[in-house]
Amino acid sequence: MDLFYFLFRQSLMFSIPLLVVALGGLFSERSGVINIALEGIMIFGAFFGILFIYTAQNNNWQGQLLFWISLIISGIIGGLFALLHAFASINMKADQTISGTALNLFAPALGIFIAKTMFGGVKSIPFTNEFLIKKIPILSNIPIIGKMFFNDFYISTFIGIIILIFTYVFLYKTKTGLRIRTCGENPHAADAAGINVYKIRYLGVVLSGVLAGIGGLIYVIPITSEYSSTVAGYGFLALAVLIFGNWNPWQIAFSAIFFAVAKTLAVTYASIPFLLNSGIPGIVFRIFPYLATLILLAFTSKNSAAPKAAGEPFDKSKR
Repeated sequence: MDLFYFLFRQSLMFSIPLLVVALGGLFSERSGVINIALEGIMIFGAFFGILFIYTAQNNNWQGQLLFWISLIISGIIGGLFALLHAFASINMKADQTISGTALNLFAPALGIFIAKTMFGGVKSIPFTNEFLIKKIPILSNIPIIGKMFFNDFYISTFIGIIILIFTYVFLYKTKTGLRIRTCGENPHAADAAGINVYKIRYLGVVLSGVLAGIGGLIYVIPITSEYSSTVAGYGFLALAVLIFGNWNPWQIAFSAIFFAVAKTLAVTYASIPFLLNSGIPGIVFRIFPYLATLILLAFTSKNSAAPKAAGEPFDKSKR
């Protein structure tokens, strides 16, 4: 059972950032703007969040409050960085793929430049991970569930669940959510109904940036103690989760869990006796998450229900 709990917690560690970032992409694409800049936004948001943690820890700040503040900073920076993509895609009507690619290239380069400038040629930012919660009294004693969720966990697990519920309620139970979905399906009909398509698309992209920035920090903190402006392709994997999840919050959640389990097997196979002794080369396990992504997308892309106007610049003068 100890192995089960370990694998479960590892899967949560990988699934929550995937879920949060994919939900961020959902807001943008539901509004009609394709956002492949999720990778760059994750990097940029995580960079400033980690930079704040480094500065605060050097001034003897510590505890969960530090984690919450850094999450807020990462979200704000992610939202501001996403404004560049929004301006290029909405106002300038630039190709959204090219705009997103430019941000993906720009973010790590700027992060490394700032780090080298601040730390004398060192491209990474060191920090101490003090945010793992060992256990919660009473709750950790609940049979099975206690060890799954309330022992050796990060508060980000529950933040991800809250964001999932918020996304569903916001998109499907509020007037603004309906407007976002309408702008992604038929922006001219939305415009005829008096909806400001430009503002709604800005809202979708900024929300996307906020969640991607938060997701970047959630991804980085558990896996390293030195941040070097990379999230190992997680932004692109989140896009795959978004597509495989058919642009639906609950299906995205199941997709994130699937890919997280695959990623967990890739990094922990040496801890699982029957996999370690199976004779399968380790490289097979390491490439499995990405290979699974390609195979699943190949078989499911034909049935995808992407927003009809996603990727199409809106021109108010043309109907």
